Amino acid sequence: MPVPADIRAVPRPVNTIVDDSGRDGPKRYAVRERASIKYVAGRNPQPRNGKVVGHIINHEYVPVEASVSSAPVIPDMLSYGSSALVRSVVGDIEKDLLAVYDPSDVYAIMAVASLRVIKPQVTDSRLSTHYNRCFVCKDYPGAAISKNSVNKLFNKIGMDGARRRMFYQLRMKATSADHHIAIDGTLKQDTSIVNDLSAYSYKARVRGCSEVSVLYAYDIELMEPICAEIFPGNSIDSKSYPAFIRDNDIKRGIIVADKGFPPSKIKEELSERPDLHFLTPIKRNDKRISDNDMLSFDGVLAGIDAHVVYKKARIKGGRYLYAFKDAKKAAKEEATYLANAKRKNTFSPEKYAEKRNTFGVMVLESDQDLAPEVAYKCYQDRWLLEMVFKRYKSDECLDHTGEQGDFAVIGSEFVNFISTVATCRIIRKAESAGLLKQMSYGELMDDLSSAWRRTDAPSAPSSDDGYWVHTIQTVTEELEALGLSKPAPKPEPKKRGRKPKPKDQVAIKPKRPRARPRKDTNPSAGNL
Repeated sequence: MPVPADIRAVPRPVNTIVDDSGRDGPKRYAVRERASIKYVAGRNPQPRNGKVVGHIINHEYVPVEASVSSAPVIPDMLSYGSSALVRSVVGDIEKDLLAVYDPSDVYAIMAVASLRVIKPQVTDSRLSTHYNRCFVCKDYPGAAISKNSVNKLFNKIGMDGARRRMFYQLRMKATSADHHIAIDGTLKQDTSIVNDLSAYSYKARVRGCSEVSVLYAYDIELMEPICAEIFPGNSIDSKSYPAFIRDNDIKRGIIVADKGFPPSKIKEELSERPDLHFLTPIKRNDKRISDNDMLSFDGVLAGIDAHVVYKKARIKGGRYLYAFKDAKKAAKEEATYLANAKRKNTFSPEKYAEKRNTFGVMVLESDQDLAPEVAYKCYQDRWLLEMVFKRYKSDECLDHTGEQGDFAVIGSEFVNFISTVATCRIIRKAESAGLLKQMSYGELMDDLSSAWRRTDAPSAPSSDDGYWVHTIQTVTEELEALGLSKPAPKPEPKKRGRKPKPKDQVAIKPKRPRARPRKDTNPSAGNL
């Protein structure tokens, strides 16, 4: 299409031509420079057009530097605080992932896991939006986290079980032989009709939906998960127990599990792993309790707040039983039993006499000779895993899975595991800084998300470096408490009192003449 004469007549740089794209808009008439000349036999030299150096807009030449560039816009500021907090606690996880997975996949895994901590309930379709508004895009540049890319990533992770096990084994190496490992499971809603993991669990009558089962191993001393695995929702814990031990190659430590994970189900695994031990409660109607007279208590536990009596006994096979009775729990259980019997009119003297001695009783079985206080505290610390599940479902909003295929569900739960570890570490760090005494975990993350920082800022933030964007003082103090920003140096305190005058300005006072001796004026003094 020929360029109109009035457009060609607009003054422009020499050795340029005007190109008509034929599309309406401000950039229709592009001004290109003459790049070179091509010689063709039998014809005049043919010019070659080069790059666009400007445009004719409103009958004026506008250089390309002054016009709106078509290059992607790089933001000059991003949300910093929350992403920096996540980044500060996941260095070793990223290192372990790089030892197992392709670096491009590691960046995508870490980016998705970080965003699931920073922005709970984020959907796969919104990951890219939040990625581009915070420093996660600077921490893990070039991560492929579009909806389709993330789905492919989850499938890839889910299909490669060998790499997942290699990663969990690296995590297990950080566990000392004397650490206690709590194992438990949680159910997550999954109503997909295209994967085999979604099934109706034993709680489906109450929840009314199909679910998947996620088993976690938690290091009580480190206060964080060390490995996880997903099973069908209708899988019984005792059936998943040996598979979980084998698949994750748990070789050492003391497993602290609940009644759903009896040691009888992992006899073979325990015999193959001499450094792996267990501490598990048994049912109150277990015959070994009466056979070993475990309700005849020997003393009161010291070093705990509750009033608990105990008894320890060695039984056949070289194992030990530890019986405990909490006075407060016993009274509460007895009151609940009597209230139900009264409401239903089902009180029976015989049943009451039979149950009365077992109210508030907990009996543990172990293959190790432990002090009663150690055994009791080990099992009581198992509540930390329940707190993990609470954080998993509330703080991270991971109480349901939005994936469809089996492999995608497995891969997504692998990323959730990393998010859970990061959340545990963040809470532990915030508690050490004393911040959770003033606010909730969610409020802290909201505050930190409001701390924006320029993208050209130095890597070591300081509260007075001038690169912060509309960050209020209280948030700055939170960043300083978490070690995410170096506090500004405080001015030296002012000295009290007057400043000393310079020596050359000190006035020299004249010396006072000595006083003459005073004459006696009493006329009668000489007559004495």
